[in-house]
Amino acid sequence: MRKPADSRGAPLLLLLLLLLLPRTDGYKPVIIVHGILDGPKQFQMLSHFITKVHPGTEVTVIDLYDDLSSLKPMWRQVRGFRMAVDPIMQQAPEGVHLLCFSQGGLICRALLSTIPDHNVHTFISLSSPQAGQYGDTDYLRWVFPEHVKKTVFHICYNRYGQKFSICDYWNDPHHRSRYLQSSTFLALLNGERPHKQMKAWRENFLRIRKLVLIGGPDDGVITPWQSSHFGFYDSDEHVVQMRNQEYYIRDSFGLKTLDARGDLSVCVHSGVQHVFWHSNYTVFSSCIEEWLT
Repeated sequence: MRKPADSRGAPLLLLLLLLLLPRTDGYKPVIIVHGILDGPKQFQMLSHFITKVHPGTEVTVIDLYDDLSSLKPMWRQVRGFRMAVDPIMQQAPEGVHLLCFSQGGLICRALLSTIPDHNVHTFISLSSPQAGQYGDTDYLRWVFPEHVKKTVFHICYNRYGQKFSICDYWNDPHHRSRYLQSSTFLALLNGERPHKQMKAWRENFLRIRKLVLIGGPDDGVITPWQSSHFGFYDSDEHVVQMRNQEYYIRDSFGLKTLDARGDLSVCVHSGVQHVFWHSNYTVFSSCIEEWLT
């Protein structure tokens, strides 16, 4: 006489199958912050890349200060973006990732510096002028059509110029003292201009687990392109690499500490123009994908 099948084996088999199935959840939410003169529509492809390789990922492209509004002062934008990202972070107890493009990378750095209780796990800076901007690009000619890089400091380094976002990170290597005196944004973030919040900002920034810097020599907008990796010009317009910059040596905002921790990743890609970083799948797969788990 045949014994009846043991019904207890079915749930066990089902549990085993569930464990073997690929996970479609558990990925941290990704917050994307756009750059100057663009908005969420430019990041549909990047959002698709993320959800394709990490199904179930909650991707939010912040719809704020789009297009011409991206020229408004940086601190004003930071306040607005903070109000937008706070609820997302609060609903993600295991943390979030920040993926920020161009000017957006500086907005994200300011968020990380000024939010004491943020839970950002990985900050990905995608072709962002982290050390500043100094170059005759199409963006510059669009904003200041009658000026070249050698004369823009006349506009940027006064209180009227600070009404334009690009002036908040314009870093003229030939007018260093004017930059340090006038910059109310980048010089503060870099700790180049001492202020009473430096220690707190550094501690806040170091809450991140990983910093990923992405850029390349054919960008065509970020000038010098090494600014995307915290390198910048000296007074002779020779590029001084990140580890020889004063803010790195002094560890003004935590960059050296991140590097020493092994939590700094630098990705260089040639052949990518500025407006194509976020739609290039090779860039995504080689520089971004692994950090968005």
